[in-house]
Amino acid sequence: MENNSITDNKATSQTNMPAIEGVTVDCVIFGFKKESLEVLLVQHAIGESEGSWGLLGGWVKKEESAEDAAQRVLYELTSLDNIYLEQLKAFTNPNRVLDRRVITIGYYTLVNQEDYNVKASLAVREAKWCKINEIPNLIFDHNEILDFSLMQLRNRVRQAPIGFNLLPEKFTLLQLMHLYEEILGIELDKSNFRRKILHMKLLLELDEKQQDVSHRAAKLYKFDAEIYKKLTEKGFNFEF
Repeated sequence: MENNSITDNKATSQTNMPAIEGVTVDCVIFGFKKESLEVLLVQHAIGESEGSWGLLGGWVKKEESAEDAAQRVLYELTSLDNIYLEQLKAFTNPNRVLDRRVITIGYYTLVNQEDYNVKASLAVREAKWCKINEIPNLIFDHNEILDFSLMQLRNRVRQAPIGFNLLPEKFTLLQLMHLYEEILGIELDKSNFRRKILHMKLLLELDEKQQDVSHRAAKLYKFDAEIYKKLTEKGFNFEF
């Protein structure tokens, strides 16, 4: 596992609110760094999983929906707000947690690693970004949840431009191509990719180029969310 841990001895405060017995949420946090798709793993600081590595998760409180709970546990660790969040499914194997019945609802989110600082909390001792092909054995059924979320992500990036959530605001076409290659696990033809993505007219070409690079600086682009919204209202179908 890549040794880029984030630790903090100062625990964040948490409200002691009652939880729904036996219902949790677990969140797969995807990031993209230097042409590699990564997942944020956490070392649990409390409970039966103390000291073990897994996905970020927590109990669903009585006054919360599952999505509200997922948003809360994400915010407590990362201060992420208004992020792309998609529900996977309920994982209900009666043996997924020893000694008691716990149903978890899986979610995945896509974040730009450059924009956020991950912090430890009362429930999390340490957090690390791990390359998708270097995932260790995780607690409970978290490897299964991660595998399912990766399958869903691969399907979704072909149907909607959600992958832009993993990139900086300004990016090159090569960065975008590497992102799709990493998620889909395939090698793409550079000229065909460029032609297809530009033909969709979803990118705003900027009068800027890369800075501080050793090679020839490439032109920068931005994803135009407003144009995408207008196109979908007219019946535009994103297919990659």
